Amino acid sequence: MADFGRVLTAMITPFTPEGAVNYDLAGELATYLVDHGSDGLVVCGTTGESPTLTWDEEFKLFQTVQAAVGKKAKILAGTGSNCTKEAISATSKAADLGLDGALLVVPYYNKPPQESLYAHFRAIAESVPDFPLMLYNIPGRTGQNLLPETVIRLAELENIVAIKEASGNLDQASQIRQHLPPPFRIYSGDDSLTLPLLAIGSYGVVSVASHLVGESLQQMVQAFVQGQVETAATLHLQLLDLFKVLFVTTNPIPVKAALELQGWSVGSPRLPLTPASESLRQSLHSVLTSLQLL
Repeated sequence: MADFGRVLTAMITPFTPEGAVNYDLAGELATYLVDHGSDGLVVCGTTGESPTLTWDEEFKLFQTVQAAVGKKAKILAGTGSNCTKEAISATSKAADLGLDGALLVVPYYNKPPQESLYAHFRAIAESVPDFPLMLYNIPGRTGQNLLPETVIRLAELENIVAIKEASGNLDQASQIRQHLPPPFRIYSGDDSLTLPLLAIGSYGVVSVASHLVGESLQQMVQAFVQGQVETAATLHLQLLDLFKVLFVTTNPIPVKAALELQGWSVGSPRLPLTPASESLRQSLHSVLTSLQLL
């Protein structure tokens, strides 16, 4: 059974001032994240600005992070696409690189109905039968919701082993857990819902906040797993303002600004995303200061 760990960071992609991918800094950041609470890294997901990366840039990022981290953490490649043929090609290349798995987002814009979603993910899974896959449901970005009954069908495929559930719907996650045994792992796709989802049987989180508080998130998850629910709740509440400020506008605008405040020269997001406003930077500074992160 694939084990991706409890806390995975949906890693940002650093850019130079000229807008090129900063591969050296990507390697440095990957190492830092693994040394500060992350069991695994998702490379070139939404937080990594995958819509504005070329496939060549993505494959080089996969290799860069792999070289930096080695076997110290799991590496999942964001290889989803709204074109099944492209997703198959990218996922096959990630498997050939020897990565630990792939994150497959629900196809966006073309809004496939449920039977089409099933066919899409099944085609990818069958193209890499020995490569572990995590589904990624985020209807706020894709325009389509991957329903529990479709997830349950897909989980019959041996290498579809997990889902990043970012619908914000606790009932939906509960239905998945109700019908699928624990070896199929549910990960929160929202930092603020990590603890509530743990309470209904999720396994961990694919996190944005872990760029900044990876060790605290790991402590929260481990406290819950060990039955220390009050400790976990205390940590959740301590981090709540950070969870909220990191999503006051489109991710990854806030987290990139927060990293810049900490001294990481990760660069601005690529257009069509723009840098954080001054008011957002002030809000981030206040929250980071209160958590002694500056």
